[in-house]
Order: sequence, then structure tokens, then C-alpha cells
Amino acid sequence: MAAKVCLVTGASSGIGHATALELLRAGHTVYGAARRVRKMDSIRAAGGHVLEMDVTDEEAVERAVDTVVGEQQRIDVLVNNAGIGLHGAIEDVPLAQARHQFEVNVFAPARLVQLVLPHLRAQGSGTIVNVSSIGGEIALPLGAWYYASKHALEAYSDTLRQEVKAFGVDVVLIQPGIIKTEFESGTARELREISGRGAYRRVAEAMARRAETELGGDSKASDPVVVAKAIREAVESTRAKPRYAVGHLARTILLLNRLLPDRAFDRMVTRPFR
Repeated sequence: MAAKVCLVTGASSGIGHATALELLRAGHTVYGAARRVRKMDSIRAAGGHVLEMDVTDEEAVERAVDTVVGEQQRIDVLVNNAGIGLHGAIEDVPLAQARHQFEVNVFAPARLVQLVLPHLRAQGSGTIVNVSSIGGEIALPLGAWYYASKHALEAYSDTLRQEVKAFGVDVVLIQPGIIKTEFESGTARELREISGRGAYRRVAEAMARRAETELGGDSKASDPVVVAKAIREAVESTRAKPRYAVGHLARTILLLNRLLPDRAFDRMVTRPFR
């Protein structure tokens, strides 16, 4: 397979970092983009390119895409991985934080798509990978804004896939389950800070302890490499699947959500926190 030119956002840690290294190992040309440039030294050492970029900074995003296309004369793959979480009861979460959640998780990838698509259409080929979550289909207590942002990203991606197919461009959604990353490590702290003292404190504390257990030393959470391999598979496939559910409990939880009536699913996911 011919090497592809790939831009991976959120490449300083977790899934983005693992994806950049996985694509480099496969022989592709990779640009890793993130705010924390110093944390991408291993990408540079592996032969990749490093870009300083905050996905909510319009000028930085435009500069990053211009750099890739200017240096390589093409771009084949966009991996929209950068994202943030937000945990707390709907009643407690400040709307300013909710808006920022959507800026990072929905509008930032949408802007990158707008910048990259003209090049992909001109080439008649390309792949856009949007990293969602099992939270793009399900919802759990004290995570409404995060789940809402991922539901939005999935609906956006489905429409995008329909619109760009005629131009030879494919759109893929990645739905990670429970993964060991910095992204997940702040969940317990955030739950306690936002909802640890009010009406939802009992549920918040129960969920915080559960998060600490799931991501502790004996955790069954998957390594980000599992997700990176799925992204590589999608990028290199001649007929990629629209969705890849990967990592600990991803397929199981999604299957239960699809099979169970809504209230039965509600009872199952809230039982541990009653």
C-alpha cells in the first residue's frame, strides 16, 4: 500500500499519540498536532512531524493544514482525535463549560473537515476518521454534555459520509470503550469538584470511586494501542466500516443498549450508583 499523508490531532497523549506512532510504523507520513509539543518527541524520533496546535484556535488550525499540504502537496487522512470530557450533574455543570465541550468535541473537528475536504475532493480520495466513543450511542448519569457532544459528532459524521462518498472520500467513526488514557484519569476529580457537595453528591462519589477502580492498577481498561490499530485498519482498508467499536466493554455495552428497552438499560447502568 502506498504511504498516505496523515494529520492526527490530540497526538500528545493517549489514543492520538498511539495512533501517530502506529501509522508511522506502517510507513505512512504522519503529522501529529497538539498543544503540548514537548510530549510528542517520540513521534518526531520515529520520523513523524510535530505541529503545535490548539484545535479551538482558528489560525493555528488553518496553519497546520497549510503546513501539511505545503510540505507534502497532498493530504490523505484526517484523524480528528482531540477531545475533552466533562463530568457532573446537568443541574451543576456551568453552561460555559458545556459550550467549551462542544467547541472542542464538535466544532473543532468540523472546521478541520472544512479545511481538508477541498484537497480530498480534488484528489478524488481520502479518509476522515472521527474518534467518538461508545458514548456516541449510549448515555450514563453525570455525563450529559460529553455524551451529547459525541452523539452530535456521530450524527454529523453520518451526514458527512453520505455527502462526500461521491467524491471518493470515506468517513469512519471510532467508538472506544474503556481506555487507559490521561483523558479518563481526571474523571473522578471532576465528578467531585462539580457535583461532590450538592444534591447529586452520593451518585457523584459512587461514580468517582468506580472510575478510580476501572482505571487503577488492576483495571481491565484497554491500552490506547488497541484503538490505534483499529484506526490504522480503517485508514488502510479499501472498504472501511462506518463504525469500529473497540476496547474494553465497547461491543458489549453497545449491544445491550441496542437490545434492551430504554428503561431496562437505565436500570442496568444506574444500579451500581443507587
